[in-house]
Amino acid sequence: MASLQHISLVHLLGYCLTQNGERYLVYPFFENGSLDAWLFADVHKRSHLTWALRYQIAVDVSKALAYLHHDCRHRILHLDVKPANILLDGSFQARLSDFGISRSMERDKTNVMTRARGTVGYLPPEMLVPKAISAKSDVYSYGMVLFELLGGRRNFQSTVEGETQQRRNTYFPKIARDKIKEGNLMEVVDRCLVNTGHVTESEVELLGNVAFWCIQENPELRPNMNDVVDMLEGRKMVDVPPDSPMFVVNFLDIESEYIASKSDKKDAVRSSSNRENTPLSANTISISIELGR
Repeated sequence: MASLQHISLVHLLGYCLTQNGERYLVYPFFENGSLDAWLFADVHKRSHLTWALRYQIAVDVSKALAYLHHDCRHRILHLDVKPANILLDGSFQARLSDFGISRSMERDKTNVMTRARGTVGYLPPEMLVPKAISAKSDVYSYGMVLFELLGGRRNFQSTVEGETQQRRNTYFPKIARDKIKEGNLMEVVDRCLVNTGHVTESEVELLGNVAFWCIQENPELRPNMNDVVDMLEGRKMVDVPPDSPMFVVNFLDIESEYIASKSDKKDAVRSSSNRENTPLSANTISISIELGR
């Protein structure tokens, strides 16, 4: 990883080995931390991420992934693209980080078999079943990040509401699809951005269409990251994406029930009044799935 050199990647500065055998990697310090700390914060903090900044972050990350997939001696699959792994410097320029579960792949190969690891909400369908994965798996995760940049909210969230403790799951890409079908494009955008009046509707439509192409459940329909860069920078036309059945929603519902049941057991001693409207976001849960041969 030390040989990777791209302006939108976090660069490894060095490493050290202590007398106790502990190993440390040394990376630059990023003043503004990770994207998720701003994107999922209160309105005041989210408003610092202007539309222009969010669009530029989308471009920065797309270029980082395009470099990993197409310009390295060996293709590199990141496999855990999410806001928590996107770091922001003092001027909010984005850097893709955390290659802990990444995989390298020969340039003449298009797929690789691996244990499916990553974060629920960003995992593509092919990583949830015994199938080989490819660079298109990163494309799917990137598409989910685009939705979160648009809406200022997590792509999947489960909440417990009311005295009945009824669980309500929300899948933002599905909400966005329905809003756009109704002709309410700007309702998809983070309200704190809309209120400023500094949002370009044509760019919202473009980013939304790219996001929907990226999360197509058939990997062959997803663009590669070079094409995504060209789309975002206006060098390639973006057609209206086909309607996706979004079968992955069913898995996320099951996974959230599992996560919530574990949380319920831990919180059994709490009163119901303290648990109302408790967020049970699946986005922060990392899982490993052993794929069959």
